[in-house]
Amino acid sequence: MLKGIPPILTPELLKVLCEMGHTDELTIGDGNFPGHTYGRKVIRLDGHGVPEILDAILRFFPLDTSVEKPVALMAVAPGDTAETPIWDTYKEIVARYDPRGAACFEEIEKNAFYHRTQDRSSVVIMSGETALYANIILRKGVVLPE
Repeated sequence: MLKGIPPILTPELLKVLCEMGHTDELTIGDGNFPGHTYGRKVIRLDGHGVPEILDAILRFFPLDTSVEKPVALMAVAPGDTAETPIWDTYKEIVARYDPRGAACFEEIEKNAFYHRTQDRSSVVIMSGETALYANIILRKGVVLPE
């Protein structure tokens, strides 16, 4: 164990986060996300929701400032009536760690989200999140000297 590290961040996940560099991406999938289909590497955090995982990661993971939208959400499919109140929670969490807040976010079509995960995510973190369209991609920024 280490002091100051949220216990939700497993040793395996911490290793992956440390190995990621500028512009690398990670996907946090909800309980319905086909992580093993689209992820090169999958880490399971069953029993945890996306908001608590997102909050723990952003304590140590800077978002990319070289792009306008370093956070991607899976857009609700046309004709689907699903509500996405969890997105507001995500925006509140991101605003704690990045001054751009809600301006960091873009929505991308479902299949484009899957393919972006497959092509660009270093890891897919599978959660036990039950909210619909709760999937999120984060693009890593630069860790600046303190």
